[in-house]
Amino acid sequence: MILSIGVRPNSELAKSCGLAVNERGGIIVDDTLKTSDPDIYAVGDVIEVSDFTFGDAAMVPLAGPANKQGRIAADNIAGGKETYKKTQGTSVAKVFDLTAASTGANEKALIKRGLKKGTDYESIIITQNSHAGYYPGAVPLTLKLLFSMDGKTIYGAQIVGMDGVDKRIDTLAVSIRLGATIEDLKYLELAYAPPFSSAKDPVNMAGFTAENLLEGRVSFASWDSPDKNTGAQLLDVREDAELMAFALPQAKHIPLGQLRDRLKELDPSKEIITFCAIGVRAYNAARILMQNGFAHVKIYPGGVRFYQSTHYQYDTTPKITAPVSFSDNGQMETKDIPTAAMRLDCSGMQCPGPIMKVF
Repeated sequence: MILSIGVRPNSELAKSCGLAVNERGGIIVDDTLKTSDPDIYAVGDVIEVSDFTFGDAAMVPLAGPANKQGRIAADNIAGGKETYKKTQGTSVAKVFDLTAASTGANEKALIKRGLKKGTDYESIIITQNSHAGYYPGAVPLTLKLLFSMDGKTIYGAQIVGMDGVDKRIDTLAVSIRLGATIEDLKYLELAYAPPFSSAKDPVNMAGFTAENLLEGRVSFASWDSPDKNTGAQLLDVREDAELMAFALPQAKHIPLGQLRDRLKELDPSKEIITFCAIGVRAYNAARILMQNGFAHVKIYPGGVRFYQSTHYQYDTTPKITAPVSFSDNGQMETKDIPTAAMRLDCSGMQCPGPIMKVF
């Protein structure tokens, strides 16, 4: 168990010198990094900075900003006139086999400011492969993007995955720093070859998906909608073989290719939440339903892959059992009891596509 509770600024020296500090002990500086004493500068984790997204006072202990501040302070001490341009909070961490990264504001920060989803901001969650699915070694990453209702401001992003997370968060961090819009994400021209990415990079896909939402082409359910909205009809449009790896509890299964011929099996008066592996076929299914008069259609974000990560208690892996027998002296016979189970790793399964790795 690892508890990362937070960071306290080591500002005792500053306090003893009578420098102004905030309520958390952070040293207050101006944009030239000068403290309340004009002969003293302060930089790094110990100072209060301005948040890049909204301009609020913030404490962001990161090495990148600290080093840039050190350079600026040195220039100003030597007679320069450099200013610090706020902190974006771009960070990345390795957690066992996973990488978690963030830039800008997260949804908790938006809610704390009083912003309401659907009125003041929107968000999307997508699941994409780290590189082209047909090239060996592709693994999924989950990307969350937060943006304004007009699509002109990107507030922040978070990504979790095993590979390719750092370069996508860096791309989004640069986009936010330079004032890119949702439309700009669609047109970013990023390096592509099958071992490194897909022709439509996950950052491009985030732009496409966000545009679909803002244009009213689709609507997304929340990650816990299947639990909260028990009256909704869950529609799984994956193929039969995919259900062998994971079957969605209480879902109606109609493969996408059969959907137009089986629309009568669905109740148009109910909210329908569409699922596929990562969301692409679920989008196509939602469009088919909407074009056929279904008014209450939503897509589950990130597909079944994301559902599994948030509903890990639903373990549908078949259990191997064997009859148990006892010897004459009452000891359990173990010779026929399996000592290992077979597990399928379907992490390379594309939407749709083959299983890339089985062991």
